This record gives sequence, C-alpha cells and structure tokens, in this order.
Amino acid sequence: MAIGDVEPVPNSTDVYYVDTGMYEVEKYGSVFLIDAEKPALIDTGIAADREHVFGMLDEVGVDDLEYILPTHVHLDHAGGAGYLAERYPDATVMTHEIGAPHLVDPTRLVEGTKAAVEDQWRFYDEPLPIDEDRVEPLTDGDEIDLGDRTLTVSHAPGHAPHQVMFHDDGDDVLFVGDAMGIWEPKTETLRQTSPPAQFHLQKALDDVQTVEEIEPETLCFGHFGPHEYTKAFAEEYKRVLVEWVEAIRQKRDELGDDEAVIQHFVEHTQMDEVWGVRKAHDEERLNTRGVLGYLDYVGDDE
Repeated sequence: MAIGDVEPVPNSTDVYYVDTGMYEVEKYGSVFLIDAEKPALIDTGIAADREHVFGMLDEVGVDDLEYILPTHVHLDHAGGAGYLAERYPDATVMTHEIGAPHLVDPTRLVEGTKAAVEDQWRFYDEPLPIDEDRVEPLTDGDEIDLGDRTLTVSHAPGHAPHQVMFHDDGDDVLFVGDAMGIWEPKTETLRQTSPPAQFHLQKALDDVQTVEEIEPETLCFGHFGPHEYTKAFAEEYKRVLVEWVEAIRQKRDELGDDEAVIQHFVEHTQMDEVWGVRKAHDEERLNTRGVLGYLDYVGDDE
C-alpha cells in the first residue's frame, strides 16, 4: 500500500481506509470511511494531506458525507476537518465535548500543536475553523445512527482527554484513534504514543481495558490501518506502555537531565530505516517529552 492508495478494511462491509502520507511517510497515517446509508469519515488527517482523503471519498463514490468524526482533536486526526466541512456543507462534525470548541476556534489548538510537534509543524496546514452550529459534542455512551449500522462512543482519555473510540456494531470494528498506540505494519510491532501535554499512563491502560471489554473483531488505527483484535494484542500494548514509561523513569534517574534523556531515546531509536531518520527522531522526541511531563504531573504518586 502506497501513499494515496485506498483499500477495504478486511472482514468489513463498505469500510475503507487511505494512506494519507502523513509527514511524507508511507503507512503512518490512515483515515477511514464507512460508506453506510449515512456515510461517515473517521478522522481527517493533517490538513495538508486532505487531497488524499478527498480522493478516497471520490474513489468510493461518496457525494454527500453525513458525518465527520475525529477521534480526537490533535491535528494529525482533526486538522482536515474544516476543509472537509467546507467540501461537504451538509455534513455534521462530531467529536468529544472537550475537544469540540477547538474545532470552532482552533487558535489554542494550533499553539499547543506547534509546541508539541516542534519542527514537524512544517508538514501541517493551518486548520479552518468550523461554524459552531455544525459541530456537535459527544460523550461516553452516545450513539450515532448511520442508517444501516450504529456507532457507539467510548471515552478514551489516556492519550488525550478529548479522545473517543467509535464501535461499529454492523461489522464489529472499533476505530481506536491512538488509544491502542501505533501499529507499524512493516515491522509488525505495536509502539507507544505518549505525546505532551496530557498523556496519562493509568488512563491509557484503562483505555486498553475498555477495548478488551468491547472485544471487537477488528481494530482500526489512526497510525496505521486495520488489525485483528485479540486479547494477547491488547495485553501487548499494556506491556509496551508500562515498559516505555519505566524506561524513561529510570533514564531520568540515571542522567538527571531531561534533555539528555530525550537525546538518549532519539539516539537509540530503532525506527530510522522504517520511518526515515527525520520522522523516527521526531517521534522519539515527542513521546519522550510526553512521558517526562506525565512523570512531573504524578510526582511521587506513581
């Protein structure tokens, strides 16, 4: 699968995904389309990659999009929402109630994203604000009627307090956003995603427990694509999270300097040949900073 390619989600009915080419890396960013009676788009990708999302909608033959559903408002998942709302003027945009105001006025969201992603901002376009009357807030337990299926909303605040997952009861597909981390298909590994400034380990582990309780047939990752759900797969992500946080805790105790800790994990990344040096280093820097901030927040409580 190459950047811009569209494929169906295995064992599903009319569910598709596109490689958005996020950060100019193959198999890193995906956006999903449910071509239901009332078509819905799950996540939007970075605004700069919107043409690939438009291309998927055109290829599948969706003329009227009913819903635009970011799993959370981080701009790699919601940055294109305003452009999609502009292209599909009858679509309703729905996201968690904490994040919804940031789609109406993305000023603070842009500021926070620039601080979090640093040099990666060069891959972004500024998001477009969305009219308030087109944005509807979601909360845990809400249901979205797509006509021939229903999406059930589950709050998943470990990665970000404004994150939700969508469970498609028709195909038993769970769109997890970043709640199950990053599935890297080339190396077939699960990797942590722990960005600043609101990553929280225990809440992230609780989110995996929510996935286990839903026990879907298929998981759909924002990074990247679909993967069969198993209990062992969920347990693996719990292990990844705990070991990642503990490794940073120990390295901070050893080095006593956060910049040195960040540099250590950047230099020891194993993803250079998969994502390229630039993205691999950016990813390690981002996720290490997120855990350091979390450790500051919990202090001696952890």
